[in-house]
Amino acid sequence: MRFLLTALLTLTVLTASASAAPVRIGSKQFTESVILSEVARLAARQAGIPVQHLRELGGTSILWSALQHGDIDAYPEYTGTLTHELLKNVTPDADIATLRAALKPLGIGITDSLGFNDTYAIGMREDRAAQLGIQRLSDLAAHPDLRFGFSNEFMDRTDGWPGLRQRYGLTQTQVRGLDHVLSYRALSSDAVDAIDLYSTDAEIPYYHVRTLDDDKHYFPHYDAVYLYRLSLQHSSPAFLEVLQKLAGRIDESAMRRMNAEVKLQGEKETAVAADFLGVSPDTDGAGWLSRLLQRTAEHLKLVFISLTAAMLLAVPLGVFSARSARLGHVIMAVSGVLQTIPSLAMFVFMIPFFGIGTWPAIAALFLYSLLPIVRNTYAGLVGIPPHLRESAAALGLPRGVRLRRVELPMAMRSILAGVKIAAVINVGTATLGALIGAGGYGQPIVTGIRLDDIDLILEGAIPAALIALAVQALFEGIEHWLTPRGMRLEARD
Repeated sequence: MRFLLTALLTLTVLTASASAAPVRIGSKQFTESVILSEVARLAARQAGIPVQHLRELGGTSILWSALQHGDIDAYPEYTGTLTHELLKNVTPDADIATLRAALKPLGIGITDSLGFNDTYAIGMREDRAAQLGIQRLSDLAAHPDLRFGFSNEFMDRTDGWPGLRQRYGLTQTQVRGLDHVLSYRALSSDAVDAIDLYSTDAEIPYYHVRTLDDDKHYFPHYDAVYLYRLSLQHSSPAFLEVLQKLAGRIDESAMRRMNAEVKLQGEKETAVAADFLGVSPDTDGAGWLSRLLQRTAEHLKLVFISLTAAMLLAVPLGVFSARSARLGHVIMAVSGVLQTIPSLAMFVFMIPFFGIGTWPAIAALFLYSLLPIVRNTYAGLVGIPPHLRESAAALGLPRGVRLRRVELPMAMRSILAGVKIAAVINVGTATLGALIGAGGYGQPIVTGIRLDDIDLILEGAIPAALIALAVQALFEGIEHWLTPRGMRLEARD
């Protein structure tokens, strides 16, 4: 009997372990973060721990929010970002022990340093800096006409441009935000004079960039660490052991070399991480056709669900707007305001409600779809000639029957035109879903931009354009099929 109970207990534990959800590790939208996440994933794989890597989820705020809300379980971060951007109750020079104590009430843990400091820095082309005699950040104050191109995140961070400008008394006004991936190209083409960079960037020697001396010691230490949810101590203690074993294993030269292999030599992050660990890389690398089918399914899912939900709500709203002028003004105003919110901001706004992944992207696309359908439904109904409405009423048709049998059919062309506009907009906007883990055609586009790989960009951009054209043709065909024959002839005339 005891043997039977022991066997049953063992089977239960093994079943639970086999069915346990994988640990989810996220990465930011730059190469080093992706590599570090792949290092953790492959190390966990070697230990027999299932781990899922959610790639390139955007910037610090998205990853931090996702970790706090349990949408991911771990991600690579930097101590300077914690002290200056995420934690407001610690000193700028706080050590990891202090950070660990500050993070614990939030349910978040931190590993020891991975072994390198990837600090922020400001760089200029070597020839340009030599021409102007600029060696230190203080020297920038003597050249107010210099053009700065800083990453968008650096522009707003407390440890970024605002504090740097104040510390060094910089008066430059030609300061623009741009993607960090594109900043080196802008610098080399003389579009800007100075950019922000990371000390482990492989592009520093490649583009002959001079790193300016931080002579007033503005930038803190940015020791690389892994942040993780403390709940992993119970759900996956073996994974935490893997993370802790990575502490101290990656020095600055090793990290710079791995960045160079990806950014300059075109190696895959997985292969580079596997080579560093001395393990075999994954063999699940999907071919081009397999990736295309997967991305197409993800993209169409985003568009179909959001558009269907929008039609179910927007058409009735358009009907109400046409029947009540006061209500119509309110509905149009609200849907119009939603349309003015920048696309990326809308996606990020949905994260606190739906987490990261498919559903926040669907919610954002749903809101963007409302205005074209509401407006065209309204326009189609109010555009029906009054004498036709009066004729339908004179026949004694109830109001609901008039709407279904007369008014909506006559407004169908306008309604379908609104749906078509919303669908085409959704196909293009859905590419931003990759920034919050929704996949789709945006994933190869984001990765291609990061790696400066035109083929990867086209792998997402071309199918997205073709899908948009196909959607437009589909709705034009539906419009032709649903439009009464007499109205088709009228349209031709």
